[in-house]
Amino acid sequence: MSDDIVLFDYWRSSASYRVRIALESLGLAYRRESVDLLAGAQRSADHRARNPQGLVPALAIDGHMLTQSLSIIEYLAETRPQARFLPADPLGRQRVRTLSYAIAMEIHAVCNTGIIGHVMEITGGGDEVRIAWMRKFIGEGLAAVDVLLSDPATGFFCHGDTPSMADFCLAPQVYNAERWGVDIADLTQVRRIAENCRALPAFKAAHPEAVKGA
Repeated sequence: MSDDIVLFDYWRSSASYRVRIALESLGLAYRRESVDLLAGAQRSADHRARNPQGLVPALAIDGHMLTQSLSIIEYLAETRPQARFLPADPLGRQRVRTLSYAIAMEIHAVCNTGIIGHVMEITGGGDEVRIAWMRKFIGEGLAAVDVLLSDPATGFFCHGDTPSMADFCLAPQVYNAERWGVDIADLTQVRRIAENCRALPAFKAAHPEAVKGA
């Protein structure tokens, strides 16, 4: 069994960004192998052998190849005693999963490169279609998340005062919102928590601009 941890990712992929935050939070040494989404490398035979879905990230760890970012984060939480990515109580875990899924399964799922590429193909639209699509679904999705965060269980972070899987999802989605010019000025909780996350070393090290070209 190899002790090497290899993350196959793309610097701007929000799903990859989530896993980088988790790995950095644990202080695990890992190597990145870039899968260039713009060049279509995710559809290559080599990458399909890692992930038949042709998506990033894929994580080689503990002698296994893992896919799906939230599943990877939960695996790390279950196998690394120092991880505190999910609360100890069932209700807390349910809430963190709710917040995570609201972002990863409802916002990100309709805004990935494959979906938006198909939308542009069938509409014949250009960048104006891409931007309008992103602003609509990211804006509406984060507005709903902001309401979910208006809860007594919210603390310095999404759930209490320790960063969790929900924060690993929120920070990349706010990065995407800013990238696409989404107006989140009124989303008080979303903006506050994202800023708190960005101040942490693990989030800084995992940021797309920190790994771009690396």
